Amino acid sequence: MSIPPPSGSQQPQDPFGPPPANRPQGAPGYGPYGPAAPLGRPYGTPVSVNALAVAALVLGVLCFLPAAGLVLGLIALWQIRRSGQSGRGLALAGAVLSAVGTVLWVVVLSTGAASEVWEAFKDGARGNEVLSLEKGDCFDAPGGLEGDTYDVDRVPCEGRHDGEVFAVVTLPGGAFPGNGKVTDLAGEKCYALQDQYAMDTWAMPADVDVYYLLPSRESWRFGDRAITCLFGDTQAGLKLTGSLRADPTTLDTDQVVYLSTANALDAALREEPVKTPETDLAAHRAWAGQVHDVLGEQIEALRGHSWPADARKPVADLVEDMEDAREEWRRASAAHDADTYFAHYDKAYGSVDGPATVTARKALGLAATPPASGEGERDTSEAQV
Repeated sequence: MSIPPPSGSQQPQDPFGPPPANRPQGAPGYGPYGPAAPLGRPYGTPVSVNALAVAALVLGVLCFLPAAGLVLGLIALWQIRRSGQSGRGLALAGAVLSAVGTVLWVVVLSTGAASEVWEAFKDGARGNEVLSLEKGDCFDAPGGLEGDTYDVDRVPCEGRHDGEVFAVVTLPGGAFPGNGKVTDLAGEKCYALQDQYAMDTWAMPADVDVYYLLPSRESWRFGDRAITCLFGDTQAGLKLTGSLRADPTTLDTDQVVYLSTANALDAALREEPVKTPETDLAAHRAWAGQVHDVLGEQIEALRGHSWPADARKPVADLVEDMEDAREEWRRASAAHDADTYFAHYDKAYGSVDGPATVTARKALGLAATPPASGEGERDTSEAQV
């Protein structure tokens, strides 16, 4: 609705005065009441810059989310064309840079250059060697082995040190599985690998525990997939002295053969069912049968090896004890009730780490003091990169 002018209203005065005498009213550039206002924005009004154009340029320069920068640049050009805003050059530059960034990302992902970037990142991390620790390395951790560990210093294993790496496990790619899952995997993998590095379990100090360094969610984004398994002292402030390594790189062939058989038997014994024989006799019978079979394999390995003269009788005596134990495990696997099972179970265990084992170990130059009960059951601890 419009309001008509008051009756008798006079024609408005021309604020610019009458037209020049030599230019008739109505000529181009003049309205019926004077100069015509130009089409578009009045002179002197500031021109706004399209916000999407600015955003596109920023994303293009930083090469961050290049696909988004390209889309924003194209939208900005369309808006500028309709609204008359400024920023066309910014939008063009952002779109071009984002397009280039998108191509580069495709090339990186398709050629495996991402892994090279991660390796370069590790190599360039001066003063932080957590990501490049390898099997056999010894180190000091300024912050200790508990909690998050961001930096370590490699040191010779002969001296005092906080930790010694005994294995590095590489996890498969994909999405980060979560801290809980990574921790579970570390416990499973590291526990299984410790005896391959420190084969002589009797030589392991009682206060040594298994720790591990884990990839964090942040380092996972850069390609970190390494679980670093290591030994450390359980007493706060105490350090390890000397290397704990006892594998084919430090042992002779006779020692390796003997420890391989002993550790295989220990691994089988650790699989004992959690429930009692009274609760689940079938599971215990099956386990006893497995121990019987493992003993048979290890007896054959000991008999088939050519031992040094001073170790032949001690090893032969040990094999006889193993044969007796094997028979008891066989009988336990056939027991019809828990009491009968326990009777053979106790006799079978009586031959484990007995006098014949100590004598054989002494003859082979290995640790000859049995570990205290429970020392082999280590709790594992963790630290995150």
